[in-house]
Amino acid sequence: MVVRKEKKSRKMHGYRNRGWGNVGQHRRSGSRGGRGAAGMHKHKWTWVIKYFRDWFGKEGFTSRKATIRVSSINLNQLNELVAKILQSGTATVEDGKIVVNLAAMGINKVLGEGTIEYPVKVLVHGCSKKAREKIERIGGVVQLLSFKT
Repeated sequence: MVVRKEKKSRKMHGYRNRGWGNVGQHRRSGSRGGRGAAGMHKHKWTWVIKYFRDWFGKEGFTSRKATIRVSSINLNQLNELVAKILQSGTATVEDGKIVVNLAAMGINKVLGEGTIEYPVKVLVHGCSKKAREKIERIGGVVQLLSFKT
């Protein structure tokens, strides 16, 4: 028959340091050569060379692509804007449509929240599908402009 043998870790329960000496042996980070990545250029150098040859140094670069900050306007805001333009008397009308150059105002995109009451010709860089449908439904036009690069 096989002799039943208790594991050493279980056997040592209740013996304070469980077989690791008196004062702090097998405790804290001294037993592993420092915390974390300590000593990678010193006493753990052979480990670095053996297992992680590319531990140190940089490689390549991150390309900084030109980002375009999108400032958008919803149809309900565009409706208020057109109303203000009509009140001030600075509106330009082309083929029975009020011309609104949003690109000149620094707005890049028209979004479809809300409704619009006036037939408008909108000059803008981008427009959502829903916004275009709503503008064209009441006889307006969306003219997409290209970004200058």
